[in-house]
Amino acid sequence: QVQLIESGGGSVQTGGSLRLTCAASGRPLTSYAMGWFRQAIGKEREFVAAIGWSGLSTQYEDFAKGRFTISRDSAKNTVYLQMNSLKPEDTAIYYCAALRGLGDFSQRTIEYWGQGTQVTVSS
Repeated sequence: QVQLIESGGGSVQTGGSLRLTCAASGRPLTSYAMGWFRQAIGKEREFVAAIGWSGLSTQYEDFAKGRFTISRDSAKNTVYLQMNSLKPEDTAIYYCAALRGLGDFSQRTIEYWGQGTQVTVSS
């Protein structure tokens, strides 16, 4: 069993930055690809970014490319999402997830979810 706890959310103005952290406990994350998803009010949950178990491969949704960076620290059992140039449309609850399977990260089975952290971007 893996427990994922997100932190680092908050309220920022347009153009600001936040760094989300996903800390895992229960077992090492080294066997999992890890992803970030988000859900805005009234919208479905959507893929943001993911990183392979080794940290060598990453994938981003189009809206995240060039602004967001996903990384992981296996020694700390932690995954990060650095978000820059934030826009009001980035406002959502951001969730960390442990992924299993092969191929496109955005289509993989989600093994574990975190509880989410709120990100609010004001104009």
